Amino acid sequence: MNYNRVNNITGWIVCMIACAVYLLTTEAGGSLWDCGEFVSTAYKLQVPHPPGAPLFVLLGRFFIILFGDDPNTAARAVNVMSALMSGFTILFLFWTITHFARKIIQPGKQALDKTDLTAVMAAGAVGALAYTFSDSFWFSAVEGEVYALSSVFTAIVFWAIFKWEHAVDSETQTGVNADRWIIFIAFMIGLSIGVHLLNLLTIPAIVLVYYYKRYKATKKGAMIAFAIGCIVTGIVQKAVIQFTIIWAGSFDVFFVNSLGLPFFSGFIAFFVLLAILIKYGLGWANKKNQSFLRLGLWSFTFMLVGYSTYITTMVRSNADPAVDMFNVDNPLSLQGYLSREQYGDFPLVYGQKFTADPIDYKETSTKYIKAKNKYAENGKDGHYVYDDNQMMLFPRVWDASNDQNHRDYYAQFLNIGKNTDGTYERDPDFADNIAFFVSYQTYWMYFRYFMWNFSGRQNDVQGMFPGNVRDGNWITGISFIDNIMYGDQSLMADSSKSNKAHNKLFLLPFLLGIAGLVYQCKKSGKEFNVVFILFLLTGFAVVIYLNQPGFQPRERDYAYVGSFYAFAIWIGLGVLPVAAWLSKKLNRTTATNLATVVCLLAVPVLMASQEWDDHDRSKKQLARDSAKDYLESCAPNAILFTGGDNDTYPLWYAQEVEGIRPDIRVVINPLSGTDWYINQMRYKINQSDPVDLIWSPEQIQGRKRDYVRYRSIPGVSGQQYFDLYDLLKNYVGSDDQSKMMPAGSNEMINTFPVYKVSIPVDVNLVKQNGTVNPKDSVVSEVRFDIPKDILMKNDLAVLNVIAANKWKRPIYFTSQYDELGFGRYLRKDGLAYRFVPVEGDNINTDWMADKLMNKFTAGNANIRGVYFDEPNRRQLIGIRSAYAELAFDLAAKGRKEEARKFLLKADKMMPEYNFPYGHISAGNMHNRSAMAFLEACYRADAKNLVKKVENSVKNDLTQQVHFYNSLDGSKAEAMAMEKNMAENLLNTMENMKEMYAPGLKKENGLQQMNTR
Repeated sequence: MNYNRVNNITGWIVCMIACAVYLLTTEAGGSLWDCGEFVSTAYKLQVPHPPGAPLFVLLGRFFIILFGDDPNTAARAVNVMSALMSGFTILFLFWTITHFARKIIQPGKQALDKTDLTAVMAAGAVGALAYTFSDSFWFSAVEGEVYALSSVFTAIVFWAIFKWEHAVDSETQTGVNADRWIIFIAFMIGLSIGVHLLNLLTIPAIVLVYYYKRYKATKKGAMIAFAIGCIVTGIVQKAVIQFTIIWAGSFDVFFVNSLGLPFFSGFIAFFVLLAILIKYGLGWANKKNQSFLRLGLWSFTFMLVGYSTYITTMVRSNADPAVDMFNVDNPLSLQGYLSREQYGDFPLVYGQKFTADPIDYKETSTKYIKAKNKYAENGKDGHYVYDDNQMMLFPRVWDASNDQNHRDYYAQFLNIGKNTDGTYERDPDFADNIAFFVSYQTYWMYFRYFMWNFSGRQNDVQGMFPGNVRDGNWITGISFIDNIMYGDQSLMADSSKSNKAHNKLFLLPFLLGIAGLVYQCKKSGKEFNVVFILFLLTGFAVVIYLNQPGFQPRERDYAYVGSFYAFAIWIGLGVLPVAAWLSKKLNRTTATNLATVVCLLAVPVLMASQEWDDHDRSKKQLARDSAKDYLESCAPNAILFTGGDNDTYPLWYAQEVEGIRPDIRVVINPLSGTDWYINQMRYKINQSDPVDLIWSPEQIQGRKRDYVRYRSIPGVSGQQYFDLYDLLKNYVGSDDQSKMMPAGSNEMINTFPVYKVSIPVDVNLVKQNGTVNPKDSVVSEVRFDIPKDILMKNDLAVLNVIAANKWKRPIYFTSQYDELGFGRYLRKDGLAYRFVPVEGDNINTDWMADKLMNKFTAGNANIRGVYFDEPNRRQLIGIRSAYAELAFDLAAKGRKEEARKFLLKADKMMPEYNFPYGHISAGNMHNRSAMAFLEACYRADAKNLVKKVENSVKNDLTQQVHFYNSLDGSKAEAMAMEKNMAENLLNTMENMKEMYAPGLKKENGLQQMNTR
């Protein structure tokens, strides 16, 4: 039989199976996290967050057009693109596995017999389908994110190097230079940069293949080839991606500032000059027969051609679209965009300990920004300097900020106590550093994810630290193993055991992969080295590079799918030793057929049966609906401050794609600490008017007013309230040196002299424009105390907006924002909190009632079988809590019948079969929110709901306590806090029952309670 024909046909069949799986399970609309941003940017060709994904945006736009350029199908179109790209990833994985399997079975060029051909195809099918149904890859395959498209590029370039290998063998016969495949690979890598940088990690493996084919292999030579591959990866990362743009930017500064030419003239001149140099270099290489130089220059050229998709980023940014992250409208901004400047830097080889405080700030090169007709100086780049005693090699516990509680996590993890003044009892030593690297970064943030995919997963609750035996661990499904690791799993709460992400794979994919790994290592050592390098660099090397601190906002398994891809190769090759072992007992044909069937059933079929229900998103619409609920909570022309990620990206999708409430200006609080984002607030977006600000662009340019410090001044009373507008405009906004203070390195920073501030209220205006209700008790001025000694630029931006607004536009927050002291003036209007000149009124009752009854939806949570993982459940908790708060408020105002209607509506929108009242969660947040709902039911006399909610929550808490009581030793110690919390909630529930139930007769199953 013709090998190539069978290989192609079987590969396409496997590809179609994968595509069908992903198309059937792809999310119905937009997803959480970055998906809303990427669909929004694809729909209108906008600019996503650094370092961008221009090729993803362009291809996403193409698929949106294929689906009719309809806002209602845009998210579906991008999701389908991910599904198809994931299916093609499986195709190239299949062909890669069959390449390796054929080399093991028939190292020479002889034709395969039918049995061997079956074994090779079986290996490809088992490995490719195992990856098809793997947890992390399947998750990314059904949503509009970059990881599916990135994966297909990884698969193509890895497959292409083996096409090159075959082409080398036939160069003499065909007369075609095999190195065209190398140039193709370079082009694919260049294109992939416009999606994600993961593809670069294939380069060392590719170089190793090249070495093995072109040279007589030795161990030393292989190590040198690997080192060269790592160097080439670094060159691509730095020289191609960053230095070309840095040099082009420098040319542009010279051409614009010194020669008076237009923007981009120097940028264009640089690449024209580079093209001339490449042409000259190619001519010289041909003349001197320098084949390596010729190949390198052609590869570099085509990589740049692929990389050129970033030109579209600058073109679109110059059009000032609604989503314009980092304002990449010139080459210098592109440089900061590609280097992820806004996220800061982190050490890898040598850096500070987390307990370190900077002793200085060292300035380096001058920064420029685009002004009207030239580039203007914008301060200097620089970095903090730390004492040598506070530095260490290979720093793993490095984040000295505590904005996201990273410092506290390190300290808790390493058992380093905290002093009363906020300092730590000791500095971490190198042993602590390595302990964190091994236990947290390697085991918890990589190996745990690896075993999710190939052994089994406990549940979908995010695990925050090693030792937590309840949340998000890997399992085997084999009781005695799991019980040793995590305690008696049969005693876990039903909400964990019945969680759809509770997947038992019984170690079978893992063991088959290990068998394939060992078999390839013995039979085909060179090829094993290639796969192992890919596995190592896309797994362990990523762990080292990311250098993740604790308290990650989400699980990060998607970052390691390249490693899981490599392991899937070994899973496929694991069919071969199974067949070889069976052939000792049976004839070769029967053994191969039996091995094929057994391995297919034991691995991909098992994985599909376990994982389907928690990867099927075909009816879920929660991201869009939760965004709509936030937006519909707001009054017209509102300003809505958000927190980022799931607080923002779904809102962008709702506004930019589906056109829901485009009159609202979404302001991302964390980004408002940058000058480019503050300046974007000054222009109109969609139907939203510009935001009024006190300070000019020059006053917030670069590092100006990145932070300001409190400094008391003589003659100013600490008990007197000062007008916020006047304070910001004439004091904090002043460049008068007397109103500033030194901050080291000859730097002067602005200050504020008082904590107590006020905002005058035009009572007639706020009543006329609907800021307040007719019956509200309006204060003549809003007074609050700033609770910080240091105000960051994003804090100042919030205060700027509030003071400059002067009650003309509604101002909202997505949370009970009290970081600046005005939390008591926030009133809930639905899901959003409005800033009003009314003190202590927590609920805008009638407004909120209208929105919750007529506008709110919950992402098809009422359709039986729709699965909501933990991030989605958090969104549903917010929606359900809004109904509970409103019902509580209505009951307190004597409107109990109305309160019951809202509680019943919430129960019907989010029924228990999809969204249980009782469920495990970190800190028992889920159960605590359900108990607030329960109290609202008590207050509203919703007796049927009282029973339902109480039974669900009590059952979950009781089961949790039973499980915690079964633990001993370190397991019990690790779960002590959760146990105490569960017991306290049970006690609270009993107290609540006694408080509200006395005097009630037995009715609808509610037992009569006697008063004490």
